[in-house]
Amino acid sequence: MTSDDQVPDRKPVADGAGADGATLYVVATPIGNRGDLSPRALEVLRTVAVIAAEDTRHSGQFLRLMGVGTRLLSLHEHNEAARSAELIDLLRKGESVALVSDAGTPLISDPGFDIVREARQQGIRVVPIPGSCALIAALSVAGLPTDRFSFEGFLPQKAAARRARLDALRSDARTLVFYESPYRLRETLADIIASLGGERQVCIARELTKLHETVYFGTASMLAARARDDADMSRGELVIVVSGQAEEVPVVAEDVQRILGILLAELSAAQAAKLAARITGVARKDLYELATGLDVRKSQP
Repeated sequence: MTSDDQVPDRKPVADGAGADGATLYVVATPIGNRGDLSPRALEVLRTVAVIAAEDTRHSGQFLRLMGVGTRLLSLHEHNEAARSAELIDLLRKGESVALVSDAGTPLISDPGFDIVREARQQGIRVVPIPGSCALIAALSVAGLPTDRFSFEGFLPQKAAARRARLDALRSDARTLVFYESPYRLRETLADIIASLGGERQVCIARELTKLHETVYFGTASMLAARARDDADMSRGELVIVVSGQAEEVPVVAEDVQRILGILLAELSAAQAAKLAARITGVARKDLYELATGLDVRKSQP
């Protein structure tokens, strides 16, 4: 779609759901700087019948500053199922609804999944109003590969579960993105070092778009050392971006490695890999990569 293409905000909905084209709008709101609210988002927030907000007090204050007087209803993790049914009923009666979170794009580590899924299942039109998203903002300035990345949300609060999650990501070649509480930054960096390695490249984006926005770069070990001395690193909202595993090492059974080691004592890496592939059925390419990495010398018996 080019920048000149325009998608209308209202059109008939299939199966009669959402009378008169009523729509559920998923509206991104600023993560800090109020200037990041788009004109389209502002218009939607002003014209819908109801805004479903994670925290009506927080969103109400922001909306008043933006000149929005639309009625608010709470929708958070504790009432999402019941409130979603109420909002779906409004949509079916022809009332459009906007869904917002406290900050950023709804559903990204925030409530909203239940109502979006239910609206989709009932044929009600769901329209994204894109804008701020902390993970994308951090990724865009991290200086790490963005062609493939994995958003992991918040890591578990308990140390053992957090380490287990990181251990499971050790061989992932994608850039990893986490949200984290400032109260756990030091512990999380220590676990990143233990599970992923101290040489992993890390970007910590703090208070994005706000007055004290700061972006830190370095290895996991460097930033862990800095976090111990710099109290500011543990203040405000945090996004942690970590480089993926630089090189995927093929997993080869111990008996295959033993065979390859014996052959390498007498043959070149290429010859040993070729013969080992015939013996074991493992791909020759994988065996060659393993052979060139083994510390085996032909002089060994």
